Amino acid sequence: MNKIELIKAIASAVDSWRVIPRVFLTVYIILLHDTVQWFMKLENPTTAQAGLISVIVGAGAAWFGLYVNSGTKNKE
Repeated sequence: MNKIELIKAIASAVDSWRVIPRVFLTVYIILLHDTVQWFMKLENPTTAQAGLISVIVGAGAAWFGLYVNSGTKNKE
């Protein structure tokens, strides 16, 4: 196996295992957890702070929807 074929095989494996989206979702879950914990510890959250949490949750919902709807479609 030459170098180009090896790179193609690795790229195919990373693509089929969906490594990048899974890493991104893991980082998002950690971010969401930390920001929600921070928000719940605030005594009097401001509108801007509530807006930040809304944006983070909305972005995660959008990203998760893209992740679920992407990938190989089974055609019968």
